[in-house]
Amino acid sequence: MTRHERLASLLEGVPYIRFLGMEATLEDERLTCILPFRQALVGNVMLPALHGGVIGAFLEMTALTELALRAPPTARRPRTIDVTVDYLRPGRAHTTLARARVQKAGRRIASVHVEAWQEDPERPVAALRGHFMLAHDED
Repeated sequence: MTRHERLASLLEGVPYIRFLGMEATLEDERLTCILPFRQALVGNVMLPALHGGVIGAFLEMTALTELALRAPPTARRPRTIDVTVDYLRPGRAHTTLARARVQKAGRRIASVHVEAWQEDPERPVAALRGHFMLAHDED
């Protein structure tokens, strides 16, 4: 199975990813996750701005997708241990993009940093730092 096929399987196989409407691209083996704007994702109708929980979940799903793509095809999906989300500015009513960077991956735990932006990658709307349990052959 190619990385593109694995990515399509991940996006289809995780119910919350489907609920969010999350999409993703692989360009030069670099994953970019996309959260297309939908009115149902708005939390603050006065601005309007995306719900903070939607942004946090999108960041977490981006990290999990990045880790799952790095794992052997037969491995279980990684699991979240803890995450911290920094909300840097309002996520306006626009499509949001995110990229994950694995800071460190050991035998059992990975540390991941994710940033989400809208128009300009240099002006992130939110960032996540998290730890994730990696699948292990004897688990």
